[in-house]
Amino acid sequence: MPRPKRSSGSTGGGDALKHFATSWGDPYTKDTGIKVVWDGTGPSAGKMKAMVESKNVTWDVCDSGSGTCLIVGKQGFLDEFDYSLVDKTKLLRPQFAYKWGMANYLFSYVIAYDTAKLGGKAPKSWADFWNTKEFPGKRTMRKDIQGTLEAALMADGVPIDKIYPIDEARAFKKLKEIKNDTIFWAAGAESQQLIRDGEVTMGSLWNTRVNALAKDTNERITWTWEQGILCDGVWVVPKGNPAGKDVYKFIASTQIPERQIALFLAFGNGPASSAAVPLVPAEKKRFDPGSNAEVQLAIQAAWYGENQDRVNNEFLDFVSS
Repeated sequence: MPRPKRSSGSTGGGDALKHFATSWGDPYTKDTGIKVVWDGTGPSAGKMKAMVESKNVTWDVCDSGSGTCLIVGKQGFLDEFDYSLVDKTKLLRPQFAYKWGMANYLFSYVIAYDTAKLGGKAPKSWADFWNTKEFPGKRTMRKDIQGTLEAALMADGVPIDKIYPIDEARAFKKLKEIKNDTIFWAAGAESQQLIRDGEVTMGSLWNTRVNALAKDTNERITWTWEQGILCDGVWVVPKGNPAGKDVYKFIASTQIPERQIALFLAFGNGPASSAAVPLVPAEKKRFDPGSNAEVQLAIQAAWYGENQDRVNNEFLDFVSS
């Protein structure tokens, strides 16, 4: 029998594996009798390419990112997604259906802040994030262009509907203003530790990380959804996957609204299905990216598909210079 595998990707191993298994894998096994085998080593572009090139593909489906999906897909290493077997019309945002993949959950970059350090003030925009006079203290941002360049442009006054295509020069110029006040994080756990331990006052964090911090600190650390950057995790299918077309049965099962909600309640990843969002319990809506999508910028992967590698290299040079 085909055994769809899920490799952890942007959510990493650890708890992500456990919650993907209980929310999506176990129900599929109950439905079909097919065991779902999980691999948490991370489906980097390099690993996916190596498997396909060697004709030794052990993953049926991978949890990837939208930019990587477009880049690796154009290079010929991914299946064109079969939307005759998976319904893309139920996605919360139509742009989250790609030629070589489809959104499986949502997450956001949000402005997190330590209320104990701000004297009762609450930032409401990226312009406030950049304002180190009224909101003193160090900042933290991801050591990656995703979410970082968009934040810089919004801080510089660019309207949400004018962010793309990204004006790279303008974004880098704006980032330079707070570079010396910013610690760049590489892993989600690092971003949590920086703000929890008081090394920074504010940070651009994944909403799942801030949710955990708010709980752990009795809301001393909190966040705003205003000008959040709404992103998607993406299912991709490597060419030559062992299960063939049967993998789409598994992918379709992960779109069942109740299973999307199960993952959200367990781990904080927001439902990607428009049918799931109304099922979010009222008291949990403040934690859900999709329930707060209207005040956020929805990422446009097409720009990343054309520019991600080049601009990210420039960004890493900028950070280290």
